[in-house]
This record gives sequence, C-alpha cells and structure tokens, in this order.
Amino acid sequence: MSTPDPNRFDWALVRSFLAVLDAGSLMGAARRLNAQQPTLSRHVAELEAQLGTPLFERTGRGVTPTAAALAIADAARQMEAGALTLSRSLTTARNAETGTVRITTSEVAATWLLPPLLAQLQAQEPGIAIELVASNQLTNLLRREADIAVRMVRPAQASLVARKLGEIPIIAAAHRDYLARFGTPKRPEDLAGHRLIGFDRDDGILKGFAQMGMPLTREHFALRTDAQIAYGQLVAAGAGIGFVAQYNLRHWPGVLALLPQLAIPPLPCWLAVHREIRASRLVRRVYDFLAEAIPPALA
Repeated sequence: MSTPDPNRFDWALVRSFLAVLDAGSLMGAARRLNAQQPTLSRHVAELEAQLGTPLFERTGRGVTPTAAALAIADAARQMEAGALTLSRSLTTARNAETGTVRITTSEVAATWLLPPLLAQLQAQEPGIAIELVASNQLTNLLRREADIAVRMVRPAQASLVARKLGEIPIIAAAHRDYLARFGTPKRPEDLAGHRLIGFDRDDGILKGFAQMGMPLTREHFALRTDAQIAYGQLVAAGAGIGFVAQYNLRHWPGVLALLPQLAIPPLPCWLAVHREIRASRLVRRVYDFLAEAIPPALA
C-alpha cells in the first residue's frame, strides 16, 4: 500500500468506503447513503488509486474487503467520528443564541451612534455579549479583529457582504452660547467671519468647501484637530462652528443646526460582515438588529 499525499488526499471518499464496508455491497451502501451506486463505485476506485492498493474483491452478491481495507478500517472510523464531531460543533456554533459578537466602527459612531442602540440590543438579547471596537482603521474586519463593521465607506473586498443602511447628513452646527456671543450666520458666505472648527492635517473640510465654490483656507479655522471625539466636544462646548453628523445633536444639548442651504455631501453608512460567518445565528441576530435600528437613528 502506498502512502497518500496528505495535501491531495480526498477525505470525502472515506464515507463511501465505510458505507460499502458495512453494507457488504455497493447497492446496500447506496441505499444507506441515499446515493447512486455508480457514484460509490467511483469513490471506491478513487480511494484505491490514492492508496495504491485494492480495497474490495467483487463477488456475485457483493464485495469482500481485502486485508488492506480491514487494516485501515479503524483509522477510517476515527476519521468519520472526527467529521461528525466537527459537524456537530459547527452546527452548535451556527445555532448558538448566547456568546460574543465583536463590532467595529469609527470613533464618532462608537461614541454617539451605537451606544443607545447596543443598550436596546442588550435589553432584547441579554445572552449576547458585545465587544465594541472604536477604530477609524478600515482593515480590522479583514484581519478578523471583528465580526461586523459599521463604516462610512463601502467595503470593496469580495470576502465581505456589505449593505447600505442610508446616508448620514453632515451639517454646520454651533452651541447657542457661541451664537449669542458672535451672532448667527445667515448665509454660507458669513462663515468666513466666524470662529470655525476644522481639521489639522486632514484637508477634507477644505476640499469640501472648495468644491462648493467657497475656497476657505487653513487660517479660517481658529481651532483645528484631527481627533474626531475632541472635534465634536469643541462644538458642544461652544468653541465655534463645526461640521458634524446630524445625529450627534441629540447628544449635545444647546447645539443648533445652522445654514440649511449649505449643501454638504452626506456620508454613506454601510453594514459589513464576513461572507462565511453571516450564517452564524448569533452574528446574524446582531447584524439584523443593526440593519433595522441604525437607519432611523441616522435621521
């Protein structure tokens, strides 16, 4: 008997081999597995070719196992038991209703958007533990550091399943204390005369105004930070006029939306999950909850 290459060995053939061994005939094995007799005959022939030795002798009424077949029978049954254990474990994992699901999203969404929604989820599903990863890195879902991602860009990788949940309105906003001191801008052009909060090294706001025909410069922004949470807190503290996701305002008492005529492009909101784990009942439950709960929270 030759030694099969483990990298080329077809483990699926063992099931057919054991069925024929136990039934004593191809016909009996076919009935047991609800399979076609020619298929089982081909499987046995393929396994014999891989092992380099005959496993059965054909008789008029069935088949008789060779010494080689009897020699590998115990190992084959151990493989079968292992396969059944693996299958049961996978089924248990897929059908589990308790466990941990790891969610990744941006720092802003992790601070202002998801917490009240996750509180609702915990009330509905006390058996599900949630790990929330606040990160602006787009690769942590691909690196399997999370099960589900809520992102403001569409994942392009084929291994991910993405669903667009809606768009996030971006608005100009300021605290009423700031407006009481410096006045309320009536037109977008008035912004140049106000204390604006912008980014430091990120030029996204500058590019956005340039596209709208308002070429503001870095010097127009009296406060600058690339820290997204600090940016929002500066707006909430009355430091100036900033440009934020509209849903943040419900968490910032006294902050008012300004200049509804200012056409700032919205951000898309995407829900992404690995293709192979969406079959998990646990992950699917959290995924479906977020898919239903996030869109109204964006309004």
